[in-house]
Amino acid sequence: MYEIVLGIDNNEERALAQAETVADLPGTGEEVHATLFHDFTENPTGASVHQVAAVRRAKERLEEAGISVTLDESSGDPATEILRLADEQDADIICLAGRKRTPTGKAIFGSVTQEVIRSTDRAVLVCSPEK
Repeated sequence: MYEIVLGIDNNEERALAQAETVADLPGTGEEVHATLFHDFTENPTGASVHQVAAVRRAKERLEEAGISVTLDESSGDPATEILRLADEQDADIICLAGRKRTPTGKAIFGSVTQEVIRSTDRAVLVCSPEK
């Protein structure tokens, strides 16, 4: 079984691009398992990953492609939590959706994608929301 961890934020367009990218990988289907992960950096209302529209859209698309899906969530630093889950799942690949930011914007605000890439020895697939 091929294990993929998808870090999903609140943006439905990016989440759908991630799902489409994974569904289009060669050999996907029953031999692939995807864990859709959402990190609540702040969650005062106690929301659940099941309530995040972007996660639901990605889940629907992956299941349409015959990919087994589970959902996971946490609260904390998104990059750290994605890396933790990838380690726990012994993921073959981490799939993230990049955002268009200027180099200055990345330096000032940081980047989850950038931090994950720098901090893992696992393969990281970064897809564009303009898929």
